[in-house]
Amino acid sequence: RKERIDIAQCSNLPMSIVFLPAKDIPAYVSEGDVDLGITGEDMVAESEADVQILMQLGFGKCNLSVQAPKEKNLRPEDLAGMRIVTSFPNITRKFFAGLEQEGCPTQIKCISGSVEAACGLGLADGIVDLVETGTTMRAAGLEEVTTIMKSQSILIMNPKTKHPELIEIVRKRIAGYLTAQEWVMVTYNVHRFNLKRAEAITPGKRSPSIQPLEDKNWVAVAAMVPKAKAPAVMDELELAGAHDILLTALLSTRSG
Repeated sequence: RKERIDIAQCSNLPMSIVFLPAKDIPAYVSEGDVDLGITGEDMVAESEADVQILMQLGFGKCNLSVQAPKEKNLRPEDLAGMRIVTSFPNITRKFFAGLEQEGCPTQIKCISGSVEAACGLGLADGIVDLVETGTTMRAAGLEEVTTIMKSQSILIMNPKTKHPELIEIVRKRIAGYLTAQEWVMVTYNVHRFNLKRAEAITPGKRSPSIQPLEDKNWVAVAAMVPKAKAPAVMDELELAGAHDILLTALLSTRSG
């Protein structure tokens, strides 16, 4: 997209891409004319929007946690009925509802940013906020009391969409890209005598592909291996007698 333009046209599918704040996307997908959206699990839970979750996307991982001043060593039940500041009032209210004593509701105040400063500035006894690395939390003198939910980016769908076939195409393309980020293709030549040992090292997602070479005693093998394990797989293959070992990155997949 061009700078400062909040909409882009897809060049090879009949669809437009609109750039919106993550917290607004569940409402647009649920109640508007938007068919698909990418937002956080926390945003969907907070909005209580009627959307269908198609898949987790594996990025933007964090915890939505109850936090309190470290020196107070508080438990979740200790904070029930006290002052809690958050950007997630609905989730927070549901969480503390099960911990509150009768006649002593939790005082929940919603602010849009700098939630971690609320305790230090006397606005709250505890907060509910997102934690990714914990650096901001610790800098504010807070500790994680408990985790309410884990969150990451997800692909959501309007359950009333009029374009289910197009949505499935997009879902498959995204799934294929995500798979390609986790796997690589390893190819190598190996003597038939060592083939079984090599196959055990590279079983592939379903099975390895094996092609005969001009020398009938040798075969060429190709298999998908997890990217994180690829260096160790190459070492094992070399010890197993494989030659000409190559790793190839994947751009996308349709692996079923």
